This record gives sequence, structure tokens and C-alpha cells, in this order.
Amino acid sequence: MERLARRLGVRDAVVIGLGSMLGAGVFVVFAPAAAAAGGVGLLVALALAGFIAFCNATSSARLAARYPESGGTYVYGRERLGPFAGFLAGWGFVVGKTASCAAMALTIGAYLWPGQARLVAVAAVVAVTAVNLRGVTKTATATRVLVVVVLAVLALVAVAGATGVSLDRIGAPGGSTRGVLTAAGLLFFAFAGYARVATLGEEVRDPERTIPRAVPLALGLVLVVYLALAVIALGVLGPDRLAGSAAPLADVVTAAGLPGLAWVVRAGAAVAVTGVLLSLVAGVGRTALAMARRRDLPGALDAVHPVHRVPHRAELAVAAVVVVVVLLGDVRDAIGFSSVTVLVYYTITNTAALTLGREPERKLPVRALAVAGLAGCLLLAVNLPLSSVLAGFGVLALGALWYAVRR
Repeated sequence: MERLARRLGVRDAVVIGLGSMLGAGVFVVFAPAAAAAGGVGLLVALALAGFIAFCNATSSARLAARYPESGGTYVYGRERLGPFAGFLAGWGFVVGKTASCAAMALTIGAYLWPGQARLVAVAAVVAVTAVNLRGVTKTATATRVLVVVVLAVLALVAVAGATGVSLDRIGAPGGSTRGVLTAAGLLFFAFAGYARVATLGEEVRDPERTIPRAVPLALGLVLVVYLALAVIALGVLGPDRLAGSAAPLADVVTAAGLPGLAWVVRAGAAVAVTGVLLSLVAGVGRTALAMARRRDLPGALDAVHPVHRVPHRAELAVAAVVVVVVLLGDVRDAIGFSSVTVLVYYTITNTAALTLGREPERKLPVRALAVAGLAGCLLLAVNLPLSSVLAGFGVLALGALWYAVRR
């Protein structure tokens, strides 16, 4: 079996994690989350989603250090819980993250050229696939550039919006518990890239040390950024205006009296989401490679490029499916569907982590965090919009049926 080259250090891993997360929450999910939970409820939901993501990140890091190869929970589930659990995790990840790729590509199109959003989305998928096919170090380098640009744009929004913040606009607590849980499930979509480095585990140097450091560091940095921007967006726009906004951060700059900078924010949004799409395609390709190695996906996808050392056939297949979804799908439906399948994926992650036993050298209560992550994932999944829940669990059931028939 051909192995991928270990080329990523802690810095590269953190950058890939940041590139996987920054953008989705700020530019896509804040509006529907505000509509579901209101002002204070949005902040509570964001903190809840961040905590559950931290629990999942802890479990992912422990498992990735034990099994440092491509595939993430697909591998962990197989090794700790059995082949079916691994297959269900891999199936949910590939299907859900393919929908995420389409949502991100459509978001790029909506910001850059609303009248031709699908055409721009297809071009974006082709471009990021071409970068990924050049090798994982090219992916890390490109992501680093994108992260710097995005942070600069978000800092611009924060500085411009800070002068217009009014805490009275955030509103008093009053959102329903169901609304907060729904918002947290949607916002989880914004954090789901934190374990991307675990998915790329076969290409990380010294994985026992690198992965447990990189995953929580990337997650913590993003949570701080999200909370700051959520407070600013609510303080400038208020929950009602935020809920109805198609481009919240551009509206923040405009409301702060700097409408001429709105185009900078739109360009920054496109750059941010391109970074998410870049790492998403890479992560789905690696999971598809891991599944093909065990013939849970067609064996033709089990190929590593002899020069660039990337799963080129798997990434091309993923890109082709994403293009089809882009041409036929819708952004908000894709987000809800993706959240359901990915929450099930991390349910399996936490279950697998509980089988590792006690680790006295760890300072965190890792078993308690795994239990909290397991319960939290299930709670958020069933409180997402009903159409998303039905579609997500329906596709997982179809995958399970195909697995049984194939066996």
C-alpha cells in the first residue's frame, strides 16, 4: 500500500485548521442562527457549539495520535468499534462534507457574482482541486496566504464596527431552548474544520505530539474570533436585521458609516470561503482514499500520485460530485444536511475515544469530555430543521443498507 508523505508540522496543521473554519461561520451561518435563537441566544448557541467542538476535538486528537493515518473517524471507528461503525462514519463524512463543499462554492459565487453564482462556484471547485493536486504542502501554503488575508478583513470589520456597537441592540434573553439548540447545530457547521488535521494524519510529522497541540489551538483561536464578531454584528445590526442579512459583515461596515469598504468585505468573504473549500476538498479526498483502501468505496480511488504524493483520483472524483451538487443544490439545505451527517460522524468519534481507556498523563478529564461530546452531538443533530434531519438520517440509512447488501 502506498503511503502519503509526512510534510506538515504544528504551524502548518494549525493553519489548515484555521483555513478550514474561518469563513463558514462568519459569512454563512450567523444569519440563520440569529433567526433561530435571537441576540443573546446566538451568543449562547455559539458558546455551546464551541464547547461541543472542543469535546470532539479532544477525542479526535487522542485517536489521531494513536492512529496517525488518513481517514479520521473512518479509521478510528473501524479500529475501535468495528468495520460497520467505521463505514458509517466515513460515509457520513464523505456525503456530508461533499454537501459542505457545494455550499462553500455557492457562497463564493453569491459574494463575487450573484447573477452567475453557479458558474463562479464551478470555477472555484476546479481551481482549488488544481491546487490540491499539486501536493499537500501547496495546500498548506495556499491556506496560509488565505488565512492572513481573511484575518486582515475580519480585523477591518471589527475596527469599523466597534464604534457603532450598542449592547442594547443585542436584546434581552428570551430565545427558546429549541431555538438555541437549532442555532448551535447550525453554528457547529462553522467549527467542523477543527479536526481537518486529524483527517490528514498520515501527512503530519510527529503526529503523537503535533495533532494534540494543533487541533485545540486552532479551535480556540477561531472561537475567540467568532465570539468577537458575533458581539459586533449583533451590537451594530441587532438580531432582527442580522437574521435577514445576506452579507452580515458587509452590512456591519455599511451601518458603521463606511459603505465604500463593503466591496473589501465581499472580496474577503470570497477569500475566506475559498480557504474553507480548499481544505474541505483535501479532507474528503483523504477519507475517500482510506475507504477505497478497504474497498468500502471503489478500489480505483486507491491511488497516490507518484510525484505529488496526493490521492489524485479520489480528489478528482470528489470534485466531480461537488460540481454536480453545485449545479443542482441550495446553500441553506446543504448546510443543514451537512451538519446532521457530521454530528453523527463525531458521535462515532467520541464513542471510539471512550474505548481508549484511562490516560493518567493527561490533565484534561478526557473521558468526561468524550461523554459530553457524544451527548451534545446527538442533541444538536435531532434539533436541526426537520427537513435536514430527515435527509441526513435518510442518506445514512441508505449507506447502511448498501453496506449490508454489499457484504
